[in-house]
Amino acid sequence: MTLNWPAFTPGSALAGGVLIGLAAALLVLLGGRIAGISGILGGLLRRVPGERAWRLAFIVGLAAAPWLYAALAAPLQPRIDTGWATLLLAGLLVGIGTRYGAGCTSGHGVCGLSRLSLRSAVATATFMAAGFATVFVARHLF
Repeated sequence: MTLNWPAFTPGSALAGGVLIGLAAALLVLLGGRIAGISGILGGLLRRVPGERAWRLAFIVGLAAAPWLYAALAAPLQPRIDTGWATLLLAGLLVGIGTRYGAGCTSGHGVCGLSRLSLRSAVATATFMAAGFATVFVARHLF
């Protein structure tokens, strides 16, 4: 394995991690809520009374952030090496896994691990193992 040094950006990765951690910490400290995206979106779709405004603000902020970044900085040039069918299948499988895992990577990996949750540790290890296996199969077997 070789490292692509020109694409290696530890500063922006660190800044992104700090911002994610800060947002998760603020949401739990100020609102008593876990920053798990699947739970936030699921609660928005269930229309729980008194929960709609903060959930909607979170999702809108999540969707607006890349647009705001593109307006203030150099636009990103995303590169996706697959077709729409693969993307849709991948999204469906992630959704199914999120449902079976009782949460997503943000809920378990960021918030659950920081609370030392054993369930989240197992879920995160499972997510990672599935990701490693998927990359291996996609890159070496297909």
